[in-house]
Amino acid sequence: MGADTSNVTLTFNLLSSTGSQAAQFSISETVIAGWTGRDSEAVEKHVRELEKLGIKRPASTPIFYRVAAVRLTTAGEIQVVGEKTSGEVEVVLLQQEGQLWVGVGSDHTDREVETYGVTVSKQVCDKPVAPVLWPYAEVVEHWDQLALRSYALMGNKKELYQEGTVASLLPPADLIARYTQGASLPDGTLMFGGTLATLGDVQPSPRFEFELEDPVLKRRITHVYDIRTLPILG
Repeated sequence: MGADTSNVTLTFNLLSSTGSQAAQFSISETVIAGWTGRDSEAVEKHVRELEKLGIKRPASTPIFYRVAAVRLTTAGEIQVVGEKTSGEVEVVLLQQEGQLWVGVGSDHTDREVETYGVTVSKQVCDKPVAPVLWPYAEVVEHWDQLALRSYALMGNKKELYQEGTVASLLPPADLIARYTQGASLPDGTLMFGGTLATLGDVQPSPRFEFELEDPVLKRRITHVYDIRTLPILG
């Protein structure tokens, strides 16, 4: 039998307090967790606001969208169709050989498609992830102090697009338990953990940069990618 083409193999630098090493991880499942805010009243308020704009209420909060694993990439460029896509920074959780790792990625999404099919909008764009991971065990005790940031290129200027700590989002143990009904995240599964509100309007840009900062251990993971836009011809 041939190789499983539904899996993707990515190379990561596993960075811990004791050193670093390169590893190739085979990922078979990708999960995009949405509506992951800890304040359930605020989440519900936002759901109702979007309903007034004609955007359908999610089936649950949080909700777990499935995306093809081959959509994951550590490359410095992605290709999209049309001018209505944009990135958003998120913590990523990756389970491999019984160990949970933490990194950062961008749930790049087609915003036009999102208005009529959120699940489809998640599938149509590649999902960039930074090629560096930390052991979850090293950050769990100070999890809420981790910070997410993203920057978008507007004109010729890099502008801060999102910023905040993960304290406003459901913690990993809670998210995983809700997705698996109490079990551990299955080996080979990568989960995006939800995003922060943008500091201004949601808008496309030709370049997107994102980072995860650990102020306690004084380290950060960063990644940047260019967005190459393909034309819509009909």
